[in-house]
Amino acid sequence: MKESSKFSISSKWKMLLLDMGIDPSIALTYAKLPLDIFNRSEHRLSVDEYFRLWNGIEAAASKQEVALLFAKYVSAESFDAPIFSALCCENLNSALQRLSYYKPLIGPLLLNVAIDDKKTELKLECNIASGTMPYSLCMSEAVFFVQLARLGTRDSIYPTSVTIPVKPKQQESYQSFFGCEVKQGNCLAITFKAVDANKPFLTASGAMWAFFEENLNRQLDNLTSEALMTERVKTVLIKSIPSGEVNIDFVASQLAVSKRTLQRKLTEEAETFQSILVSVRKALAIHYLKKSNMPLVEISYLLGFKEPNSFIRAFSGWNGVSPSNYREKYRH
Repeated sequence: MKESSKFSISSKWKMLLLDMGIDPSIALTYAKLPLDIFNRSEHRLSVDEYFRLWNGIEAAASKQEVALLFAKYVSAESFDAPIFSALCCENLNSALQRLSYYKPLIGPLLLNVAIDDKKTELKLECNIASGTMPYSLCMSEAVFFVQLARLGTRDSIYPTSVTIPVKPKQQESYQSFFGCEVKQGNCLAITFKAVDANKPFLTASGAMWAFFEENLNRQLDNLTSEALMTERVKTVLIKSIPSGEVNIDFVASQLAVSKRTLQRKLTEEAETFQSILVSVRKALAIHYLKKSNMPLVEISYLLGFKEPNSFIRAFSGWNGVSPSNYREKYRH
């Protein structure tokens, strides 16, 4: 799956924020972003800027729940092309599959969809190396997928289960919206009944999709060429480290370049393969220690270390504290 390090922001964000009663300029000020980005024809944000924007929106909303405001005011006209194209699909299943393909254009999130004859389950995770998903982004994503089903079918679709990696600040309000208990887990996961996921979208339009398809595919094809080699290497390592593939030859083969070309491009970006491997391992280690109860021996193998003591020594060298002490300190 392709991933991007830059994400487009359109003027529709401004319109939606105003409808939600959130001052865009205040949100951008909190986010420390240029105040005119919503007025530009297209502006692309880095992962850090994208997350800051969401944190800024949350700050500007004061004590209001951004995701619940989003649910109230979002409409088909609010969506950018990649999301609007999902409404052109025949049902929720095909919409989710299309979004999974084009999600790299929308934000630093990976969408996986599993469909069988009883249910449809989607899982959404943040690219680990990019950091932790802001609260309002996480809740808004959960609300979005349910609202997508309702907008497409013009029916009151309710999921059978919702799991979110954050604690909702208004538990009862969210349970009322979703129609089921909101549980906490390691990633955002939503399950729909098969009958609901296959319910026809009244917004389906092959002609409208044809209008978007060529441009969206072109944008997706440009991701790989636009991304720095450093980011491309990180993407491969995040997926391959758990299987023990941590050598430069394997990564070069996955990127379809020679080892020499890979080393040269990394040198041009003032990086080395080893420095990137260490940074990814550090990020993954912290993620596992903070977000899971996995024993250190299991974490060490997931990070590609042959034995736990090697991981413990490496982590202590990176952070000046042992993994056990780090976990204990973080949780207290």
